[in-house]
Amino acid sequence: QAQLVESGGGSVQPGGSLRLSCAASGFTLQYHAVGWFRQAPGREREGIAYITYSGETADVEKRVKGRFTISKDNTKNTVYLQMNSLEPEDTAVYYCAATFWDGTVWPPYEYDYWGQGIQVTVSS
Repeated sequence: QAQLVESGGGSVQPGGSLRLSCAASGFTLQYHAVGWFRQAPGREREGIAYITYSGETADVEKRVKGRFTISKDNTKNTVYLQMNSLEPEDTAVYYCAATFWDGTVWPPYEYDYWGQGIQVTVSS
């Protein structure tokens, strides 16, 4: 059973940090691109950052530039999102997603596998 499972979310005060993990099971992330997304109530889902199996990255969401960093550990089949200097506006459900990537479109538009999402709440 192919799955992506997010962990590491929770509640923090403004200015705090969290590290989200996206663990893949049932398949390998080799030849796949992985993206982090988030969706707040009443807002559209937005892409945050993306990474290839070889470690090339793309930061799409301007509001997290310089605060969020995507990375991965291929030995653990896991992708991470380090979130620093968190703001109340970062409150959302965060998702990771993966798709086979042939190098033709970057970042990919569509994804084959999605995690269930994890809540991040930033409040004082």
